[in-house]
Amino acid sequence: MLTLLAPFAKYHIAFNVLRYITFRTAMALLTALVFSLVLGPWLIRKLHDHQIGETIRVDGPERHRAKAGTPTMGGLLILGALFGSCLLWANFQNRYVWAVLSVTACLGALGLYDDWLKLRRHRPLKIREKFLAQLAIGLGLGAYLYRYPSDGGVTTQLVVPFVKEWVPDLGLSYIVFVALIVVGASNAVNLTDGLDGLAMGPVIVAAVAFGIISYVTGHARLSEYLFILKVKGAGELTVVCGALMGASVGFLWFNSYPAQVFMGDVGSLALGGAIGTLAVLSKAELLLPFIGGLFVIEALSVILQVASFRLTGRRIFRMAPLHHHFELAGWAESKIVIRFWILALLMALMALTTLKLR
Repeated sequence: MLTLLAPFAKYHIAFNVLRYITFRTAMALLTALVFSLVLGPWLIRKLHDHQIGETIRVDGPERHRAKAGTPTMGGLLILGALFGSCLLWANFQNRYVWAVLSVTACLGALGLYDDWLKLRRHRPLKIREKFLAQLAIGLGLGAYLYRYPSDGGVTTQLVVPFVKEWVPDLGLSYIVFVALIVVGASNAVNLTDGLDGLAMGPVIVAAVAFGIISYVTGHARLSEYLFILKVKGAGELTVVCGALMGASVGFLWFNSYPAQVFMGDVGSLALGGAIGTLAVLSKAELLLPFIGGLFVIEALSVILQVASFRLTGRRIFRMAPLHHHFELAGWAESKIVIRFWILALLMALMALTTLKLR
């Protein structure tokens, strides 16, 4: 095991607890939470001092005008807490830890560049440019997993919910499948991040769900008992999920209504990519639409709105994504956020029940 704290094990027997994933997961959660709460006020002041404020779309709901100028790019706080905590508690001899953090970092860098263009040049990345960059990152992950399979590790097979005998193998097309998951998850979280704290609730729920799935998938006895495809080394992803949970809860402290800071694309693209990658590495790809069900609903609302307007000239919703529709219907922002969180939790619980129902 290789963590930043591992060398201390030779000085005192108490450090032997570092061998346990459950202990390191709990500590990763607490460490990321403390990092977020301590560094949050400092980062918000810096963003405010440098006039890094949110710009509000002119065709958005009227009540959003008051949010103009609120510091953005707060996703840097989430990423800093996540990576700092993982550096202390995660096993960096595990290649899956490297995989999920690499994808998260690359998408975070893409989002940071997009945020910088919006603030300094008053234009975001073109949709095609952003999509191609996301696709390249996703294809890179898929190609890596396909080219360097490990004994008992991630395979090109799919685990189908409620079925234990049929495990289809995608072969080379698995690379494209992985890319679509990463791109889809990244954009879905980005679209959901439209109200104070709205995206953070489902991200926390997803982190908890994938933490459970990763632990079970990487555990020989539990995976055998539940008839789950065992992935050797996937249990270490539980520590990453713990850090992601702590960083997200800490950021929510400042992002809850009324928000003191927004995460920006640097946060939403990175978090979506992290969730998509966790789904791939824990072999829960087909559970992602349920664990991240709210993100899927928000993305589908945009797709349906655009398709309907182009084909018929009519809109299905008053405004897309879906949370804006309910805003224009007169729902209070806090009510929308809480109800969407409840929906996200219920869908994730449904997904977790499939671990037993096979």
